Amino acid sequence: MTEFSTSIREQGEVSIINLKGFLDAHTASSLENDFTKLIDSNQFRIVVNFKDLAYISSAGLGVFMAYIEKIRDNNGDIKLSGMTDKVYNIFDLLGFPLLYEIFKSEDEAINKFKEKNSSEK
Repeated sequence: MTEFSTSIREQGEVSIINLKGFLDAHTASSLENDFTKLIDSNQFRIVVNFKDLAYISSAGLGVFMAYIEKIRDNNGDIKLSGMTDKVYNIFDLLGFPLLYEIFKSEDEAINKFKEKNSSEK
């Protein structure tokens, strides 16, 4: 079976999901559970850190599409960070950079939420 794990941590009002290993049809349910848990807890500001993700399949990409509308309907967003070139190329090929903000570092993605907060005040 393919190795995959996730972990969630909080940094202020932002939830960070760390991905590790291979995200495919067999492991996508783990990430789905994380998104469901965050939504059920009214956590809608999410950064997904890809730095330890080696591979993503179309089923893995589908998880992001399944949850983005509900999260944005609640004034939140999913921001993506730390992708390797290999993983970024898959996202880019499918046009995801038009739908999601992608950052080099986790800190940049978190700061984007902070910028939005200060412009709303």
